[in-house]
Amino acid sequence: MFFMMLSCFLLCFIFCVYFCLFRVTLAPCAPKVRNNSQRTLKADATCTPKVNLMFMKTHKTASSTLMNVLLRFGEKHQLRFALPDGRNDFFYPSSFFRTQVKSYQPGLCYNIVCNHMRFNAPEVEKLLPADAFFFTILRDPAQLSESSFHYYKAYVPQTWRIPGGNQLEEFLNDPSRYFNPQGINAFYLKNLQFFDFGFENNLEADDVRVQESIEFIEKRFQLVLISDHFEESLILLKDALCWQMDDLLFFKLNARNVTSVSPMSPELRTRAREWNGADWRLYRHFNATFWALVENYGRSRMEEQVRELRRRNAEMEAICIDGGGAVEAGDITDGHMKPWQPIGKASILGYNLRSDIERQYEELCRKMLTPEIQYLTDLGVNLWVTRLWGCVHLLDLH
Repeated sequence: MFFMMLSCFLLCFIFCVYFCLFRVTLAPCAPKVRNNSQRTLKADATCTPKVNLMFMKTHKTASSTLMNVLLRFGEKHQLRFALPDGRNDFFYPSSFFRTQVKSYQPGLCYNIVCNHMRFNAPEVEKLLPADAFFFTILRDPAQLSESSFHYYKAYVPQTWRIPGGNQLEEFLNDPSRYFNPQGINAFYLKNLQFFDFGFENNLEADDVRVQESIEFIEKRFQLVLISDHFEESLILLKDALCWQMDDLLFFKLNARNVTSVSPMSPELRTRAREWNGADWRLYRHFNATFWALVENYGRSRMEEQVRELRRRNAEMEAICIDGGGAVEAGDITDGHMKPWQPIGKASILGYNLRSDIERQYEELCRKMLTPEIQYLTDLGVNLWVTRLWGCVHLLDLH
């Protein structure tokens, strides 16, 4: 009897130790998230925080800032991420397949997918529980085209022969003169958001397939955010996911220095939207649905929540950031905090951590300010492909 009790005790002890050591990898697919201030959405219904999430991370839409929010939430609640393997995206621009997930095993269930991919709904759905919340973010294609043109032009050979001081304006004045849809990385130049969702990016805006694609996105994604109204987007996301304001605090990541941003006249904006006609139609549709959600939420309530978010972010800036704002990469003293820099003049800003941060805020401050590449490395992703490309990048610069 004694030996039986001793054996049971040892088995329980081993199980407890094993669980404590490996609880992150053994996290259940849909764990309960404790919400100490559970709130009421309607008079007769309380909400439960959502933890099974698919964030379709589109390019140049403040998505890296939002990804940081998701990574912090997932770590805090010991959720299981579906992470890429070898690089910081799922082999973009190739279509996504679940076998691209790090340490993928058939039948393994994940809580959060949030890295760049070219969306492939059936493959993504096989990674997540049936109740997973799908959301994404869009940006006015005029602003997006300016950002993507300068950020990626070194990787798009057909832009190299564009003359003049303002290459974007020259390109948009006569795109057909320079654009080759079959060229290397040509998708960066036309309807990039449509391409990210897995659709044909060279469709004209009036093509029936554009409307069909928009309808597909509307059915598959429960929420489409607008980066041009980022704070309002976060408030809607907080409401949809039943999260707390603390979960949504953020600093802008992967932002360019204003000196590398080309001003766009109203005429140039119009040309950019016409050239990216499918994206413009996509954006207008979901911009309308976005503001309908804001109206339903309540304008005055939204304004109050945005003010509170800004107040809390300002508090964190004072607590975390040395100098109070972003700086050039060369002025960042901690190498682990330096953001990835594209080839060319598109300088990406980063932050210096204060040296006198109170202990209770140290971890949060560091995570809020950690660039995507370093954060993924901290999560155990071996980014050897990304780092190899970074070495080529440095050789090119020299």
